[in-house]
Amino acid sequence: MSTGEVAFSSERRQGPKVKIFVAGATGVVGRRMLEPLVGAGHALSAVARSPGKADLARRLGATPVAVDLFDPDAVRRGIEGHEVVINIATKIPPIARSGLPGAWRENSRIRSEGSRNLVDAALAAGAGRYVQESFAPTYPDRGDAWIDEDVPLEPAPYARTVLDAERETERFTEAGGVGIALRFGLFYGPDGIHAETILNGAKRGYAPVMGLPGAFISSNTTEDAASAVVAALDAPAGAYNVVDDEPLTRRNYADALAHAVGREHLRTVPTIRAKIGGSKTEMLMRS
Repeated sequence: MSTGEVAFSSERRQGPKVKIFVAGATGVVGRRMLEPLVGAGHALSAVARSPGKADLARRLGATPVAVDLFDPDAVRRGIEGHEVVINIATKIPPIARSGLPGAWRENSRIRSEGSRNLVDAALAAGAGRYVQESFAPTYPDRGDAWIDEDVPLEPAPYARTVLDAERETERFTEAGGVGIALRFGLFYGPDGIHAETILNGAKRGYAPVMGLPGAFISSNTTEDAASAVVAALDAPAGAYNVVDDEPLTRRNYADALAHAVGREHLRTVPTIRAKIGGSKTEMLMRS
């Protein structure tokens, strides 16, 4: 599915104005992408299932819609009349709960059942473009070798529904539309779901870094992730890695985090201890 390198810009997209349906619009990436899309003149419908999130969507210039992604009929009604469907909805558990049984169940259901319902509805509505959130750390460990989009994904068991979401994206393309999977790296940003936990740990002298010190980690800012979603409105069908220009070794990642909190060094998670987490930590230890 690789289509080569695409330059993702934060500039506002110019061109025909379209109606866009967004699942995940009030998350850390979604709310950053609404402003440039609204500023470009597009009409956005944002899934918002609480009064607070509905108010946020309105403040950002979108029209809130209360749609249950697991209700196929509701999804179909919500998407009717839209030309583009964007699915960046996730339900990532807090770090402290991520290893518990069932912690990833809802996130998995969003990627499998939710994505299927959205693609079904997008096809029924005659939408021309579908953009799907995906996850770059599901690639296999490749040491110091570069990874491009042609490398097959090998997600750990808890993340296998990433493959379901990407298959739905391919199904949309096979039906004649433009399906795009954005394989995001690990997010960092001032209001990321794990940012406060990570910084608090760093202030106490710990870095949540697993794996060998020389192994590589690919991450990206929430701002860049939002820019990638905006750019996907013009990109050819396919899968795209959305990460910083250069990966960091885990040693350099920990040093940068130490510098951010005014410490000289941080202690990292010993490999033998990290392995206790099984497949959930194994995937985060890959290079």
